[in-house]
Amino acid sequence: MMQRARRIGFGLFTTLAIVGSAGHATAADDRFEVSSIKAVKATLVETAAALQQGNVAKAKEAFDNYDSAWNGVEVYIATRSKPMYDKIELDLQARINKEMDAPMPDLTKLRADIQEMLGKYDEAIDMVSKATPLDPLYDDIAHLRIVRSHLREVTPALKAGNLAKARKSYEAFDANWDSIEDLIKARSADAYVTIEKDMIQIEQALMPDKPDVAKVNALVAEITTQYNASLAKVVQEARAKK
Repeated sequence: MMQRARRIGFGLFTTLAIVGSAGHATAADDRFEVSSIKAVKATLVETAAALQQGNVAKAKEAFDNYDSAWNGVEVYIATRSKPMYDKIELDLQARINKEMDAPMPDLTKLRADIQEMLGKYDEAIDMVSKATPLDPLYDDIAHLRIVRSHLREVTPALKAGNLAKARKSYEAFDANWDSIEDLIKARSADAYVTIEKDMIQIEQALMPDKPDVAKVNALVAEITTQYNASLAKVVQEARAKK
């Protein structure tokens, strides 16, 4: 893992303006809400293809990728239609996960469920494409959640003993941090500094062949706490505008 120099400061950068302006395009497909939700569909298509091949392990990996990507954009669906959100996450996703985790997964059932989920997901895409844009703060929420999704993968990967996955996921979080750091900084300068410092330590802790897993997990937990506190403030601001 290549360690990069980090900066700790309080000057405003152009990133906030870029992130905050997402969603102002006139064409529906150019809106960040629509493009990001459409992008997630690819992971469901990969899951369906793996199930058609009878490769449950590959399907589980693709569906895990879906879950991570969905966590970033689900705020749009939950805000626009609670019934659709419940159907996609609490019904279909829960059913598929349960069947995949069974000792002998039922491929016929899984194939039917993933096709139903693809159909429902297409309905969600159609819904957001035709809807009036939400307040730009919802794009900020989605950006924050999308970047955070990579960090959320680190601890489970370490628990599974998959150091390569943990490093890859952390590197993805690190690479995308600059795109949203001003959203954090604007809500809490202290949270911003803490996260930056902890990120340096995680980079260093993940370098050895046998990293200190407990230390990495503790640092990830601290970053997550600070990050989520700032995210909650953005959510509160968005809801106050409804």
